[in-house]
Amino acid sequence: MIIPSQTWKLRTQRLSLTGQPVFMGIVNVTPDSFSDGGRYFETSAAVDHALQLIADGAGILDIGGESTRPGSDSVEVEEELRRIIPVVTAIVEAIPPNKRIPISIDTTKPLVAAETIQAGAEIINDVSPETDSAMLRVLLETGAGYCVMHSQGLPKTMQLNPQYNDVVAEVFKILKRRRKELINAGIEPERIAVDPGLGFGKTTEHNWKLIENIEQFHDLESPLLVGHSRKKFITETFENREIGTNFVTQKLVEKKVSIIRLHELPKNVQTLKSSF
Repeated sequence: MIIPSQTWKLRTQRLSLTGQPVFMGIVNVTPDSFSDGGRYFETSAAVDHALQLIADGAGILDIGGESTRPGSDSVEVEEELRRIIPVVTAIVEAIPPNKRIPISIDTTKPLVAAETIQAGAEIINDVSPETDSAMLRVLLETGAGYCVMHSQGLPKTMQLNPQYNDVVAEVFKILKRRRKELINAGIEPERIAVDPGLGFGKTTEHNWKLIENIEQFHDLESPLLVGHSRKKFITETFENREIGTNFVTQKLVEKKVSIIRLHELPKNVQTLKSSF
């Protein structure tokens, strides 16, 4: 039986991944995210949402200042920083030290990564198809945890015509190659998590194929992070987006995925954890 990674080494701490999945709560500080764009654009609303996610059982907060929905345009570095630095700072100040959980920054920009780490972030969640040299320098200088995600192209064009001969084998091969490159560049293996990138250059069929075979990615010997919440392939299969999201969450728990990224934590989160 494949044994998932037991810890994830972050900037200043180790995140335990033994026994139960860690739920990564999403805080979109954007006006145009596909599911909740604009709801948490103001700092106060973002902080309130973050506190609710923690109360609901989140073990990581993932904060993003740029939408990566299919067809979206990139925003300037200055605008992304303007959106998220006040939120990161306010969240760090609002959470009592004994209740703080790691903050992850969903960004592809090295300067945003560096600035948010200084503000208190522990993890860089990078959806870039490749890790560029500037981002690599940030990782080496800060020691942040890093999630490397598979994407076939950039958000603007990734869903135009995604094709694979064998989506599971090809995504696995690319993540294995990227992980090896990071290690060869000096990144400690225990700082790396991997994400197959559901919805990032994949058809509905591709996404379901990855979910059905997700346990194969434990062979990469890194924490496995999966983000499926409310994505289009779920709405194409289920009439109710939340029921579909919870269905996939349950399958991921059964397949021992270490970190599950969600917009809202399911009401049965404790049941899901206890079944892991």
